[in-house]
Amino acid sequence: EVQLQASGGGLVQAGGSLRLSCEVSGFNFDDYAIGWVRQAPGKEREGVSCASGRDGTTYYKDSVKGRFTISRDKTKNTVYLQMNSLKPEDTAIYYCGAEADPLCLGTRYRYDYLGQGTLVTVSS
Repeated sequence: EVQLQASGGGLVQAGGSLRLSCEVSGFNFDDYAIGWVRQAPGKEREGVSCASGRDGTTYYKDSVKGRFTISRDKTKNTVYLQMNSLKPEDTAIYYCGAEADPLCLGTRYRYDYLGQGTLVTVSS
């Protein structure tokens, strides 16, 4: 059974940092692209970042480039999203997702599997 457990959300002031974690199980870590999507109130879900399996190629939404960093730790079956210089517009529920293909092919907004969300609130 594929499982994705996201954690690390919270309330932070603008300019602050948070690190989201997504611990996964039930599949071969290297065979899946894993990433993050977010959904703000009243808005469409959008892809934030994705890290390919095997070669680790990363992709980012334009508005988070230079501020967010995605990484994979195979030893812990965990993917991280380090978020720095947070802005109020980053406020959303963040979900981690896994796709049964090692290649992200861009910043995805749909995944075969989606974990429960973790709320990130950035105050101005």
